[in-house]
Amino acid sequence: MIIMKLTLLIRRSSNQNGVPKLHRFSSVPDIKLHLNKAAKLKNLKHATQIHSQIVTTNRTSLGNINSLIVVYAKCGSIKHAVLLFGTTPRASTSVVTWTTLITQLSHFNKPFQALSSFNLMRTTGIYPNQFTFSAILPACAHATLLSQGQQIHALLYKHAFHTDTFVATALLHMYATCGSMSLAENVFDQMPHRNLVSWNSLIVGFVKNKMYGRAIGCFREVLSLDPDQVSFSSVLSACAGLVELGFGKQVHGSVVKHGLVGLVYVKNSLVDMYCKCGFFEDATKLFCGGGDRDVVTWNVMIMGCVHSQNFEQACTFFQAMIREGVEPDEASYSSLLHASASISALAQGTLIHCHVLKTGHMKNACVSSSLVTMYGKCGSLFDAYRVFGETKDCNVVCWTAMITVCHQHGCANEAIELFEEMLKEGIVPEYITFVSVLSACSHTGKVDDGFKYFNSMSDVHNIEPGLEHYACMVDLLGRVGRLEEAWRFIELMPIEPDSSVWGAFLGACGKHGNVEMGREVAERLFELEPDNPGNYVVLANIYTRHGMLEEADEVRRLMGINGVRKETGCSWIDVKNRTFVFNVNDRSHSRTQEIYEMLQKLKELIKKRGYVAETQFATNSVEGSEEQSLWCHSEKLALAFGLLVLPPGSPVRIKKNLRTCGDCHTVMKFASEIFQREIIVRDINRFHRFTNGSCSCRDYW
Repeated sequence: MIIMKLTLLIRRSSNQNGVPKLHRFSSVPDIKLHLNKAAKLKNLKHATQIHSQIVTTNRTSLGNINSLIVVYAKCGSIKHAVLLFGTTPRASTSVVTWTTLITQLSHFNKPFQALSSFNLMRTTGIYPNQFTFSAILPACAHATLLSQGQQIHALLYKHAFHTDTFVATALLHMYATCGSMSLAENVFDQMPHRNLVSWNSLIVGFVKNKMYGRAIGCFREVLSLDPDQVSFSSVLSACAGLVELGFGKQVHGSVVKHGLVGLVYVKNSLVDMYCKCGFFEDATKLFCGGGDRDVVTWNVMIMGCVHSQNFEQACTFFQAMIREGVEPDEASYSSLLHASASISALAQGTLIHCHVLKTGHMKNACVSSSLVTMYGKCGSLFDAYRVFGETKDCNVVCWTAMITVCHQHGCANEAIELFEEMLKEGIVPEYITFVSVLSACSHTGKVDDGFKYFNSMSDVHNIEPGLEHYACMVDLLGRVGRLEEAWRFIELMPIEPDSSVWGAFLGACGKHGNVEMGREVAERLFELEPDNPGNYVVLANIYTRHGMLEEADEVRRLMGINGVRKETGCSWIDVKNRTFVFNVNDRSHSRTQEIYEMLQKLKELIKKRGYVAETQFATNSVEGSEEQSLWCHSEKLALAFGLLVLPPGSPVRIKKNLRTCGDCHTVMKFASEIFQREIIVRDINRFHRFTNGSCSCRDYW
């Protein structure tokens, strides 16, 4: 059966009538010459023709079989290599043949097949050599199979290969990749001979496990061994991780001294280091300073733009990359989609989606999850769910992206349902997945479900809850008015609560009007983050709503003393590829008169339907003019402009830099019903989708 399969594969890869073009091999060197040529050209058809000639001339020696396995692999067809090995009688194989197969399976990221072949080899009575161990250990590393790696470690001790430098280095790499740096260090310490590759493996291991300080320490010792591009690239990644610009610049100087600055691999790491250390201009100079640039170089620069919040410049670099003829990869699209999502550029994101479809990258889970996030952050829940539904073999990142989008759009119940469905599919949730799920529970008041998922983190999934999870639980208890219980929960936390935890509690105090608790929590926050104006504003509003105007004024004076200014609220709306920004009481627009006339018309219409101004949200207005000041809020001005200029029936998408107020929320609900429009408001926390007089948040926000 295997022989028939191999024959069919050879025929398909040969010329059109199924008969391979024959080569007249006069000697063994002649065969090897043709095999080397086929491997160099990566010509599968040529390789199958040579294979046919070897079979027909009865030259199927063990050496030729080994060479053919390698050639098929180099031509990109591991299937041919496996079938060829399967047709070879076991009695004719040697440790070289087995090792060749295992090596190629490891290279093709087929770790389980490699391990199966390794175990099968041992059952045939053939003992592995140092090259076999060097081939099988990377397979364990790729699949992060620590227990199997430890078994192979014991086996190579049994065969006395633990002193071999190459085997020990592969073992060190396996432990580091599996996240066990203590075992990796033990292997390194016991090595009788260490070369530069051994040191590089240790440095890379420290970087992968985010032990950046240890990586820098190892690099200092490598300086006496004449470091290469791997050494420099790895330590630069460590500098980026630690935001250690000073040492990074020293490494840059050493790179120049060693004449490696022109190597793309090193240059990419330098650009990345400067970007992550906040020196974007230096990174740009290095990028534009000449030399070769591959797709990774462009990706690093685009990601640097995103990291520096230069989102529009990221799009500019992407367009320049296309003009230079560099083909974008998955990382390119993911980074650019992140940039589009950050500025809510739906049109730009849709164009990228089209490009992704053309280039066939939709199968990549990373790109799919980025598309889901982009559509979600741009306010299109429908498109986000469509992409999610069309994605095959969704991984935990895709599921988490969709759960997060549902939560951000106020569809908290749907987010929880998705999480349950994910668990049924056998997908293991991650740290960030629980942040979204717990937040969804918080926005639906599902306290029991929230505690069930919170407890399952450590009990079921072996995930230690972090500050984000504790903040969600405090918010969950605070929203339903269980402030005393939330306070006790904070006191029992095994880690020191940060500003996110206390901030969630202060928000709950503001919502339920608890002056005493609010004052105490605010004082803690003033110490933790004295420059955050939001904490001052919440406390001042608590005082104002309780008629404690002197205390409110005192908080505002404290803001002045500390040099803290409240961020000015503004809203913006995109119309025909132009962005229109509105501030409170804005009269700078060319159509200001029409905008205020539309607001007056809207005000009259909704009052007929029972609207009553919620004047408690007019915090900085003169007494007696509270209602008028509410109608000058920036999101209402943006709404009026959208109703004027956008075609009837089209959605109105508004973005705001602060949390939208309760009165504006009420007005949006009325407007969606009166004008039969879908109104989507993205504030600093979430999306509010208004249709037919109701909001997706169900007024629980």
